[in-house]
Amino acid sequence: MNEPFGALDALTREGTNVELLHICEESRKTVLFVTHDTQEVVFLGSRVVVLTSSPARMAEDIPINLPYPRKLDINTQEDLSVYTRRIYGLLGMD
Repeated sequence: MNEPFGALDALTREGTNVELLHICEESRKTVLFVTHDTQEVVFLGSRVVVLTSSPARMAEDIPINLPYPRKLDINTQEDLSVYTRRIYGLLGMD
């Protein structure tokens, strides 16, 4: 999925993220999700592959060790922020 929720408003996007996690859990399917939203990728992912800019190369493959099922309140917890700061650092945005 390439930026599938990019055009949604914030509340609809968060609800859709929760629904996507529910669908993946129920169907036991894997989704490759491409996004520029670091909070979204950490919320959704079990692992995050950060790519460099041109030419795109893997900067790091980060396992996300946050418990499932995930709920929106995890977005306010320090554990999620640790991952987003790490990703920002890899992207040179720290």
